[in-house]
Amino acid sequence: MNARPIRRAPLACALTMLCLSTSAYADAVTDWSAIALPVVGTAGGPPIQFRMMAMTHIAMHDALNAIDPRYDTYTVMSAGNPNASPDAAVARAARDVLRGLVPLQASAVDAAYATYIAALPACGGAHPTCISDGEAIGAAAAAAILELRTLDGSETPHVPYTLAPAPGVYQPTVPMPPTGPQFGNWGNVTPFAINNSSQFSPGNTDFLNLRSANYLRDYIEVKSVGSAVVRNAAPDSPQSQTARYWPGGGANFNAVLTMLVANDGGDLWDHARVFALMNMAINDGVIVTFKTKFEHNFWRPYTAIRYADDGIPGTTPDAEWSSYITTPPYPDYTCGLPNTAGSATSVWRNYFGTDAVTYTWTASGLPPAVTKTFTSLAAAAQDAANARVFGGIHFRTGCEAAVKLGDKVGDFVWHTQLRER
Repeated sequence: MNARPIRRAPLACALTMLCLSTSAYADAVTDWSAIALPVVGTAGGPPIQFRMMAMTHIAMHDALNAIDPRYDTYTVMSAGNPNASPDAAVARAARDVLRGLVPLQASAVDAAYATYIAALPACGGAHPTCISDGEAIGAAAAAAILELRTLDGSETPHVPYTLAPAPGVYQPTVPMPPTGPQFGNWGNVTPFAINNSSQFSPGNTDFLNLRSANYLRDYIEVKSVGSAVVRNAAPDSPQSQTARYWPGGGANFNAVLTMLVANDGGDLWDHARVFALMNMAINDGVIVTFKTKFEHNFWRPYTAIRYADDGIPGTTPDAEWSSYITTPPYPDYTCGLPNTAGSATSVWRNYFGTDAVTYTWTASGLPPAVTKTFTSLAAAAQDAANARVFGGIHFRTGCEAAVKLGDKVGDFVWHTQLRER
């Protein structure tokens, strides 16, 4: 059985990382996380991709713990050969899940897998079949999670949207997929860890009353700071940079976590666990979010500000108003990206034992590129909430509720799943 290295102590002060290239700090788990990201990126919208990443990381985690059972597995796994190659097990687990979920990318995944396996050190001494033993364990882990998640509701993510226009009622925005609003059924997908999609629902809020002071406050704010005209006139302002940063790569939580665990003292098992827990939390938080979105069907700023006569004292319509960032094709309340930030940072906070984690990351997906440094995980999550207001695509109340929702989901997942043995 593999020896367990000394576990790192919780950090008492800020953990500072620089944004390095992935190859500078890779292990089998982070290698295959990086391989998985572009593969799942070809398969539908973010909720679908979050589910795929969770399944991929669960398979890697379970394969390792079939070799050396340090943490509880998520699926039911038989004990594997303790002399099997952990790297081969991780690679095969990820490869089989990705092939099963994204068959159109099978040839690319197979090529990456062949290259990876060929580069592993040869087995020596009394264990000449360590590579093939690891592959067998990885295949079993992948098969287990693929079977478990069959018919979990994800096969029918969208449903027709038929609500007629009215003040406060969500309506399709421009641009919109030909099939209309997306992920109306995602709130019915089976979660990985939480009990059900209503467990951490943010519930009702007076913000949803169009005549409330909170709604008017949020309306005035987003109309002012989220306007495409305003933001495009100052593309290098802090608000414009924040709006671009998160959808432009700042929310690539798997890549950021790869950087954060580079020198944390954890090993392959520790990293497999934190990646699996983070991706489970993100997925489950998103399920709650979409359940909430399509229960309230609350309109987006794009619709609210352009609405000709909402009957609300204090609002002034603007038929030409557009958001700085393209509005996603689903309702406002509650918000998706701030929820994922809350879920991810909640798991990180538990893993590192502190909120005082400082990191620097560059996001270049929405040019010009933006580099940000955060001095705490709470600051990063709050910045993600601000981003959706500055981008003009959400009202603030939903964004802040989403961070809290994600934080609760992440904490629940951390304390209930993949427990240390």
